[in-house]
Amino acid sequence: MQVAARLKYARISPQKCRLIADAVRGNNVAQALRILTHMPQKASNIVKKILESAIANAEHNYGADIDELKITAVYVDEAPVLRRWKPRARGRVNRFVKRNSHITIQVGND
Repeated sequence: MQVAARLKYARISPQKCRLIADAVRGNNVAQALRILTHMPQKASNIVKKILESAIANAEHNYGADIDELKITAVYVDEAPVLRRWKPRARGRVNRFVKRNSHITIQVGND
């Protein structure tokens, strides 16, 4: 049984979020929640909320035992970026992008 939870268009860059995803990939859910609770990064709170949602989905929809659940997959994909402009000297302009992420967490008892 594989149960997923998804957050689309998260306002954090995929590169920053992948660092947190790599830290919890493959752990059981109790250990992953402990790890995410004590991490200071912004992405850890976002990933923790998605993980809690995946756990709730598994428990409510499939009657899964929480103690046996394990994180089977974590994907952090790029979402469309917001392009912004900043005025510079002598009438010029610099473009910068604000990156977004699609985050998916799958839990299962495999």
